[in-house]
Amino acid sequence: MPTYEMPLLLRIMKKPELVATLKRTAETIFNTGGFIRKIENCGVKTLPCKTSIHGRVHHEANHFFIYFDVPPKVIDKITDIYHRDIDIVRLKIFKQSEPINKGCTFHEEMLPPPYRPGVQKLMDMAKKQRHNKHEFKYNTGLDYYPFNK
Repeated sequence: MPTYEMPLLLRIMKKPELVATLKRTAETIFNTGGFIRKIENCGVKTLPCKTSIHGRVHHEANHFFIYFDVPPKVIDKITDIYHRDIDIVRLKIFKQSEPINKGCTFHEEMLPPPYRPGVQKLMDMAKKQRHNKHEFKYNTGLDYYPFNK
């Protein structure tokens, strides 16, 4: 199952109601065969522009990030359930990309520049390149360049 990331904006409410809403969103993920990896609380923040949803205008929202794994088939079902919830102001589900593992090159970077593999590669490319200066082509019938003094 792929990992998904969901930024979740909840309306401003008291703590017990907020906990109940988070439990409800978590149960939806569990009921569809998924599991939650992490829930981050980013606190109450003002929205960049006012948002009107479910007949209310919101200027602030509780911001959460939920990281979860579910089968790809049930993402539409989850978003449909969440869009009907009156406590959720806005949400979006993103597929999390897998981190790129790059090897450590610190020992190569600490070498003096002429001994670094990247610099040596650039030096080889420079040697192979021919300097493309403009050369006079002697197809004028003259054996010299007439404009040199």
